[in-house]
Amino acid sequence: MLKAGVLGAGHLGKIHLRLLNQSEKYELVGFYDADSENAKRVVDEFGYTYFDSIEALIEAVDVVDIVTPTLSHYECAKQAIKKGKHIFIEKPITNTVEEAETIRSLVAEHGVKGQVGHVERFNPAFIAVKDKIENPMFIETHRLAEFNPRGTDVPVVLDLMIHDIDIILSVVQSPVKHISASGVSVVSETPDIANARIEFKNGCVANLTASRISLKNMRKTRFFQKDAYISVDFLEKKCEVVKMKDAPEQPGDFDMILQNAEGVKKQIYFDNPEIEGNNAILDELETFADAINNNTKPIVTLHDGTEALRIATMIINQF
Repeated sequence: MLKAGVLGAGHLGKIHLRLLNQSEKYELVGFYDADSENAKRVVDEFGYTYFDSIEALIEAVDVVDIVTPTLSHYECAKQAIKKGKHIFIEKPITNTVEEAETIRSLVAEHGVKGQVGHVERFNPAFIAVKDKIENPMFIETHRLAEFNPRGTDVPVVLDLMIHDIDIILSVVQSPVKHISASGVSVVSETPDIANARIEFKNGCVANLTASRISLKNMRKTRFFQKDAYISVDFLEKKCEVVKMKDAPEQPGDFDMILQNAEGVKKQIYFDNPEIEGNNAILDELETFADAINNNTKPIVTLHDGTEALRIATMIINQF
């Protein structure tokens, strides 16, 4: 079992503490939180061990789980890596691309591993269909959230849209050619609603919308590719795969047949894979333990986290 410690015991930090504590792959050593009153509440309620400094926690563990506000990711990660510790770092990886690049260099220099908490990669609905996503040419995403003051310290692109940026970059194997975007600040100092269009060199186009001032929550992505349409509902954990193939000579009574202007007939059929329930946060933490123990590549690498941040930054710079 890997000894793990958590930096940051806010909303998400508490979830990480609970899951690391119940995981069979980690031994939870304790946590550090800059807010001593919050730390005391966490100790009183859950009984986790509190360290009174980041340095003391880092010394005591093999893996440092960084769940602090984004602005402090870089300093926390740097300290941990220089002490030879593996790092799991919540998204976005850091505040700037330059910081992310430095983190990557340090990890290579000190021979440790790092993974970024892009949790939607572990969403069971996405896992069920990702092998069916082949060379999509148009992608549409909507990530809408009801207003919550907790996330407004960063633009909606870094708060919400970055999830979809990471998913898109993981399935489109082509460099980005052009980005256009617009964003509007409604209640925060930074944009609360944003739309971006990412064009890739292979011709794929992704249209992303993110909002944190919606009346209802929605997290849907649709992939369009040759002879198939794939829909993933990350919120409801549902997916739908609609495929087309050449129509049979003698269609059955219930076969759905489409005929285009040239007279070509296609049969539509549904191929909805089985979705296996999971805890996505537990899975991302435990697959990181596997990567450390087996010396394999983490599922969401520091490179992945850096590229998602790079695209997010390019979008924000258009506002």
